[in-house]
Amino acid sequence: MERTGKIFFYEDKNFKGHHYECSSDCPELNSHFQRCNSIRVEGGAWVMYERPQYQGYQYVLLRGEYPNYQSWNGFNDTIRSCRLIRHPSSTHRIRIYERPDFGGQMIEFSEDLPNLLDRWRYRDVQSAHIQDGIWVFYEHPNYRGHQYVLEKGEYRRHTEWGALHPSVGSIRRVVDSS
Repeated sequence: MERTGKIFFYEDKNFKGHHYECSSDCPELNSHFQRCNSIRVEGGAWVMYERPQYQGYQYVLLRGEYPNYQSWNGFNDTIRSCRLIRHPSSTHRIRIYERPDFGGQMIEFSEDLPNLLDRWRYRDVQSAHIQDGIWVFYEHPNYRGHQYVLEKGEYRRHTEWGALHPSVGSIRRVVDSS
């Protein structure tokens, strides 16, 4: 089943000012608005990117209202591309590893972890295997800091999910919110 979604970007806080409606992937949003200070998601799960062509910082937004960029853990009011997550899953399973190339200690789980150190004695995750579902790695505990979306597949090094450093503080499933 093809995933449907709808998202509204507003230049000002609290859903005011010029806005742009989007219902599909958009590799370049700069021609539609100059800044983004609030977002309303009416359907689907979305990944926002700080730069065009799905580059830069990532932010995952589910159905709901985000009255200012701090509400989606944004670092500023810059959103330049977005993509709809198309393959929702009712099952989630992930394996994370202490070392690159799936080496060292491993743990497998299928639930959100607001503080990875509660279950994993390492601050770093060097590689990961997403067996089911879509997951988000957060740089800090309690779903804070830089975000990285990992879809089903193998990630042999942290650079393969876009991270400069292997530090992971919390992990969350992307669940269908439609």
